[in-house]
Amino acid sequence: MTEFTERRPRELVQPIILLVDRVDPAGQDAGIAAAALASVRAYLLGPDNPDWRAWAEGAFAKSVRRADAKMFAKVLAAFPDHALAEVGAARAAGLPPMPADTMPKLLAKLQVSGTRLPDGEPLPPQPLTIVLNGSLDMSTGKAAAQAAHALFAWLLDAGQPAVAAWADAGFPVGIVHAGAREFRKGARRAAGPVIQDAGRTEIEPGSTTAYVVTEFGRH
Repeated sequence: MTEFTERRPRELVQPIILLVDRVDPAGQDAGIAAAALASVRAYLLGPDNPDWRAWAEGAFAKSVRRADAKMFAKVLAAFPDHALAEVGAARAAGLPPMPADTMPKLLAKLQVSGTRLPDGEPLPPQPLTIVLNGSLDMSTGKAAAQAAHALFAWLLDAGQPAVAAWADAGFPVGIVHAGAREFRKGARRAAGPVIQDAGRTEIEPGSTTAYVVTEFGRH
């Protein structure tokens, strides 16, 4: 079983902005899936950007930040190079990597910790499904970051034909929250790296958090 370790940002971080509507927030699974999709679709918009290469070779860091509808619209207008992902009622915007210590004020002031969405409707398994370690009781924001790690790690390992097949199918993403035993057992079928968290927020160091299972790329 391959493991991928989340590390502390060194230079570059990818911001992912998750819409958390104050009146009618989307469900948790839809928000997690939208954040993960926004992350990888931002990369697919410009994979030749040298910042992506430096980021992927470095800390592979992501920052999931929440915004209400007004602030979310401001982010979309201020960063035209964003990638917008919508899953059900959930919306998220992925941006290219940027220096963590000089992040624009509009993004830096958005909250990171404590992001929770209501349970909402589950997202059933799809031809590509992100499996999360449900025994860790991660917040929506933490789970979204781990899901994005897992999806991005799969994308970088999968090869162009598998990614193209996933894109042609409309980027389907399912979300499964597995118990500890089920998560460990299912990791044997992981199509890419199993994410191992550094444990700097919410969970214990070395906790395995997420992986992808998929039909794309099978022979």
